[in-house]
Amino acid sequence: MFSRNDLSAIEPSISSMGRGKAVSDSARRNLPIILGLILVLAIGGGGVLFYILTIDNSLTAEIRGACPSEGTGAILETDFGNIVITFIPQVAPCHVANFITLANEGFYDGTAFHRVIPGFMVQGGDPNTKDEDRSNDGIGGPGYVINAEFSAISHRRGIVSMARGDAPNSAGSQFFIVVSDALFLDGQYSVFAEVVEGMDIVDRMVGVEKDSNDNPLERIGLIRITIIGA
Repeated sequence: MFSRNDLSAIEPSISSMGRGKAVSDSARRNLPIILGLILVLAIGGGGVLFYILTIDNSLTAEIRGACPSEGTGAILETDFGNIVITFIPQVAPCHVANFITLANEGFYDGTAFHRVIPGFMVQGGDPNTKDEDRSNDGIGGPGYVINAEFSAISHRRGIVSMARGDAPNSAGSQFFIVVSDALFLDGQYSVFAEVVEGMDIVDRMVGVEKDSNDNPLERIGLIRITIIGA
């Protein structure tokens, strides 16, 4: 159920974890088995992430069924050049579906990347950035929130993840692109995509001059987002 709530910009600090989207009783009954296998793989040095993406297909498919999406990626056209991302619906189906819906509605068109932190990330997706008033940048959203979909994917360079407020289930439209590995965010923010082209553009963006609040002095406009692979 969506509820109305404004978003806050993410902070480079550890927040409390929360439970993501609810699953059915049948999937829930399988969780002890799934968790047990993950533990065995972790102890044995196996690939936990690989297991989640390939063996846990029944649980993943059930969750994805509630949030269908059409599109494999997106082109983010910015003032600095194009950034191409590919979605990861296996771990964040509802975040992918939400991003695609907002992009297709033109929600992101004319917004700006309002926060840049060298060695960390760039953040955008706030509709409040469409005007020249910067006093409310970083607190806007679509008017609803979606449940967290935390996963085992690490916040390494090029990862695209959703910004949120203090509550785990408070993401809406704001997202950030990681420019340097930020593993301290793992398990606390919902990874939903990865940059496959244009990290040089992101590097240019994060290098612009900024004020004491990490707001870029030069506007970094997000002209439009085009969904691809639909």
